[in-house]
Amino acid sequence: MRFNNQADGMAKLNQLPIAVIHDWLNDWGGSEAVTAAILETAPQAHLYALFDFLAAEDRARFGSRSIETTFLQALPGMRKRFWYWLWLMPLAVERIDTRGYELVISSSHAVAKGVLTGAEQCHVSYVHSPMRYAWDLYQDYLDDYGLRTGIRGLVAHAMFYRLRQWDRGTANNVDLFLANSSCVSRRIWKTYRRPALVLHPPVEVTRIAISEDKEDFYLTVSRLVSYKRVSLIVATFAAMPARRLVVIGDGPELPKLRAMATANVSFLGRQPDEVVIDHLQRARAFVFAAVEDFGITPLEAQAAGTPVIALGRGGALETIVGLGQTQAPTGVFYPEQTCASLQNAVDIFEASEGELSSSDCRLQAEKFSRERFLENLRSVLEEFHGAWRNGQAREAETALTHPPIQGR
Repeated sequence: MRFNNQADGMAKLNQLPIAVIHDWLNDWGGSEAVTAAILETAPQAHLYALFDFLAAEDRARFGSRSIETTFLQALPGMRKRFWYWLWLMPLAVERIDTRGYELVISSSHAVAKGVLTGAEQCHVSYVHSPMRYAWDLYQDYLDDYGLRTGIRGLVAHAMFYRLRQWDRGTANNVDLFLANSSCVSRRIWKTYRRPALVLHPPVEVTRIAISEDKEDFYLTVSRLVSYKRVSLIVATFAAMPARRLVVIGDGPELPKLRAMATANVSFLGRQPDEVVIDHLQRARAFVFAAVEDFGITPLEAQAAGTPVIALGRGGALETIVGLGQTQAPTGVFYPEQTCASLQNAVDIFEASEGELSSSDCRLQAEKFSRERFLENLRSVLEEFHGAWRNGQAREAETALTHPPIQGR
């Protein structure tokens, strides 16, 4: 420990009254997996979410605890059209009553970090990203939903303007920011002018067996929305008819992607975990085209022993070892979001395939295991909370985040 944490100032997490605030529970994804891990470090914690429509099997991953929701739960159309109620979400999260909790942990990709806390409460916020549709993906969001012009466009512009003001203002209520990648740490600084400690999210490596037996197809697994740039991957493989591509996932772009695909591109739609893992194990390589905050699926591919062909931007630079970087590469990077750049990367991959081993891919994925995340998270929370109790929160934030410590 770096701070003067006397015995009475160092409380173990399982001895503290803790509230965990999650944005919303609609589908299971990376942010939900982080929240489940947070709850594992503090099993006595109470879980709050704006609304909860998880399938029963997914809700069971949080254990038998109850999940307290807000008034949004009862609003009409919330299950399928919750974006229409985005303007009410700041009000809903501020109505969560955190009195009685000494430590508040928010898991935030939207508004959870805006939960109100008092001077006698320590608030640590694990930020998956400042809300991307209000900040760096704002223009894409307007295009995707046809909100550039007309009355709906004016309303959207006004709503997001107010939302950005609220989002930036509530950053002052956070004592320590945690970021899921250096990419997000930079985004937190740009948005809130606050430093953040990088703790990479957990990857369920142990549930994916490594396989060295590969088949002659390429794979991508993604939500089919515009910023994931699956259209770039489909267009590239449409120009390479001798190479087979399998696409797993669903979303609003699926009709467009089907229309542009050729016979060598197969769409499987959304699939259960066991089918996804089976394809990750058998694929020749995993193809990734998005600028992601972190990107868990490329690590799941590596856990299966499958190398990755990825755009050399964003979180991929932290999770994939590019060809030519070290003696143990796990993938190939391409520099631009263009078909020519991706096609060149596929050519390089095939020419250098012997340099990319399944065992090296697996070892890279194991660096991001759930066990390592739990150990790091518990250490950071106990260290920072102890410093906060002793009036050293500012010193602790500075020591933890200057320079950013990746994965502790």
